[in-house]
Amino acid sequence: MATPKIRSKTSTPQKSNHAPERKAATKPKRFKSAYSKAEMEEIFRRFSVQRPEPKGELEHVNPFTLVVAVALSAQATDVGVNKATRALFKVADTPEKMLALGEEGVTQYIKTIGLYRNKAKNVIALCRMLIDEFDSEVPRTREELIRLPGVGRKTANVVMSMAFGVPTLAVDTHVFRIANRLLMAPGKTPDEVEENLLKVIPDQYLFHAHHWLILHGRYCCKARKPECERCVIADLCHSPEKTVDVPAPLVELPQQLIGEAVE
Repeated sequence: MATPKIRSKTSTPQKSNHAPERKAATKPKRFKSAYSKAEMEEIFRRFSVQRPEPKGELEHVNPFTLVVAVALSAQATDVGVNKATRALFKVADTPEKMLALGEEGVTQYIKTIGLYRNKAKNVIALCRMLIDEFDSEVPRTREELIRLPGVGRKTANVVMSMAFGVPTLAVDTHVFRIANRLLMAPGKTPDEVEENLLKVIPDQYLFHAHHWLILHGRYCCKARKPECERCVIADLCHSPEKTVDVPAPLVELPQQLIGEAVE
């Protein structure tokens, strides 16, 4: 009679019926505004009463000079840019005229603006591209605009809105601050803030939204010390920094106040 074989204790272990544990996929953190839909409607309704027709404060005479002005405004104030471009745009309001000045010529006009040498270089390169690839016309799409030297997403959004009437949202330093300080659409980058603001701003107010936010940040919710006593949305504001709960009287501001740049 054959002796049965005894299986060794060191033999290959049996396969487990359980699949190996997998790390749970990290879901992107869902954005949530501190404001309800009704509160956002009311915030922008009040902004619309206060400033029915908000305007950008960069001086320009056509889409080309607007592109140049916005590109020059990076890390500079609108007031400083306007002082420099008033004389510049009198002699160069087309790509051809600007190109004829050359880098040194442009530099002489904008040397009071920060990073002026690099900006002059970009302006000349921008003019060449407009002439060579766009028949001297400012393109209307974001994809084409951001190809221009010195033009980023913010600049493209401003141009699309102010020059061509496209409802876009340009996130500058004021808009970025307001979105985060008020917990309206917090984000770590301008692109993230733009994406989040587009989710919460009521559609009917989108066209003027970035101007309302810019002006609110420039004249009321200031960087160093917010003037909450002058704020028309103080009762709705969820910022932990706010000092007043009673809103300022909701009245239309005189037109000239919009143009008084206080950086």
